[in-house]
Amino acid sequence: MSLAVSPQRRVNAADFTLVLVALTWLVARCEADQRKPAEPAPNTVTMMVTATAYNSLHGQGAGADHALAAWGDRLKPGMKSIAVSRDLIPMGLGHNAQLQIEGLPGTWVVKDKMHWRWKKKIDIYMGEDVQAAREWGRRKVKITFQAPQAGE
Repeated sequence: MSLAVSPQRRVNAADFTLVLVALTWLVARCEADQRKPAEPAPNTVTMMVTATAYNSLHGQGAGADHALAAWGDRLKPGMKSIAVSRDLIPMGLGHNAQLQIEGLPGTWVVKDKMHWRWKKKIDIYMGEDVQAAREWGRRKVKITFQAPQAGE
């Protein structure tokens, strides 16, 4: 019985090793690509604003219908809705614009606008939960949204 390995068998082992190294490299490369954060869209805007909270209860705000927003939308508890200062509207936060608020889950929608005197400010709608609005208080938060494309 001979223990010698044929030359053909050595080539196959070398080929197998080469393929194994290539596959290992490819898997590592794919995993590294998945760990990279996604590039934001070119028109993504991120900025710091002052955020307060508000409710839709009688005795808060003017007018008889406290659930009626400035653009005519009816606010209901549970909605992820915000009001924006009017200086943010031309930046891309107009009616029904979507945004993310750092520290709060999900996507929020612009349904209301604030008085002209406010600048770089959002007001987060908290339904009828006065305690949650008070606990929120006034904070600086980072918001992210899509700026309008040229011609929009």
